[in-house]
Amino acid sequence: MDLRKLKTLIDLVSDSNVSELEITEAEGKIRIVKGSGAMVSHQPALATVQAPTGVLTAASTSIVEQAIAAPPPIVGHKVKSPMVGTFYRSASPGAKSFVEIGDSIKAGDTICIIEAMKILNEIESDKSGVVTQVHCENGQAVEYGQPLFTIE
Repeated sequence: MDLRKLKTLIDLVSDSNVSELEITEAEGKIRIVKGSGAMVSHQPALATVQAPTGVLTAASTSIVEQAIAAPPPIVGHKVKSPMVGTFYRSASPGAKSFVEIGDSIKAGDTICIIEAMKILNEIESDKSGVVTQVHCENGQAVEYGQPLFTIE
């Protein structure tokens, strides 16, 4: 989760009547609890942040930054983006995705498209195996070297 997004959510909880907020995303779970002090609970893929009523202090903000700085490691072979661009799971809107979680693929199979400078680049798998994770959302901007898929 983006650090700016997390800070915004903490501010919203602090300024509202909401006492607890839990969000689940692909990277893991974040739980924000309004309380009397700042506390972070480290559990696998779960960070619990208790925010004081009002504005967060610099100390509690740095605790939050440390809690989300290290995402959980990705197990298996990562197919990484060879370029900066926009990630697409299918050849056209509404079409079937090239691969789904659980699909068996061979090296050389097209697994996605990355659009860069109005050119659609078909990305091929560099390994045979089973797709276990999709790390990007359709239409998401991706960076060079960013994991796109995990294959085991």
